[in-house]
Amino acid sequence: MKKFFLLLLFSVLLSFAACNHKSSNTRFATAKHEITNLKTASTPVEQKSPDIIERKLIKEGRVEFRTDDLSQTRKNILDAVRKYKAYVASDREYKSTGRISVTMVIRVPAADFDLFLADATRGVEKFDSKEIKVKDVTEEFLDVRARLKTKKELEQRYLQLLQKAKNVNEILEIEKQIGMLRAEIESIEGRLKYLQNRVSYATLTLSFYKKIPRTSHWSQKFKDAFKSGWNNFVMFFVLLTGLWPFILIGLVMLLVIKFFKQKNKS
Repeated sequence: MKKFFLLLLFSVLLSFAACNHKSSNTRFATAKHEITNLKTASTPVEQKSPDIIERKLIKEGRVEFRTDDLSQTRKNILDAVRKYKAYVASDREYKSTGRISVTMVIRVPAADFDLFLADATRGVEKFDSKEIKVKDVTEEFLDVRARLKTKKELEQRYLQLLQKAKNVNEILEIEKQIGMLRAEIESIEGRLKYLQNRVSYATLTLSFYKKIPRTSHWSQKFKDAFKSGWNNFVMFFVLLTGLWPFILIGLVMLLVIKFFKQKNKS
């Protein structure tokens, strides 16, 4: 009789353990199912009425012109930079045959682009080239923002699942998904910030140059020959300076010989 009760108690314990294991597996399977549903959820499309959508436009310009005073032209551009709270992204100066050129890349608030261009090129009578481009990135901007919103909502759902997790396997699985999702969110946020910066600040490339007189072939040869002769003259004195101990010894020997010759004559 005692063995029968022990056997019955053992069977009840086994059934209870099996139920717990089954319940744990069911919770884990449910959590994985929710994760799968969340990952495959379609991205909602952010819809707005066409009359209230703020267009996202990237504006870029490039101009080139001639000037008689590079310093004054640069000063005019920098004055406009300070006036419109723009900034210089790059500034290069280089010399080629017959001209000295400067290229400045300016980032200027998009709303002040036209005013800035007019002030920076004030006094320019003729442009060698002038190109203004506008790119509409409204659709991409809205798509990126909608994807960011969806990913953040998905992250919140994962965090809720993490609070309900009952064992280590569930916790590790959910934390893995949260880590990958966080990387995606940071990437999307970076793209959104890049687009916003390009929209907020237009890019203007200003190239201006000054022509310099070109020398004739023979005059250039004369200048090169004169320069070469001067360099050789300088090198001669440098060489003499390096030989000063031997020159000094030679002078002393000449003085000694001259002294003995005069002594013999006397």
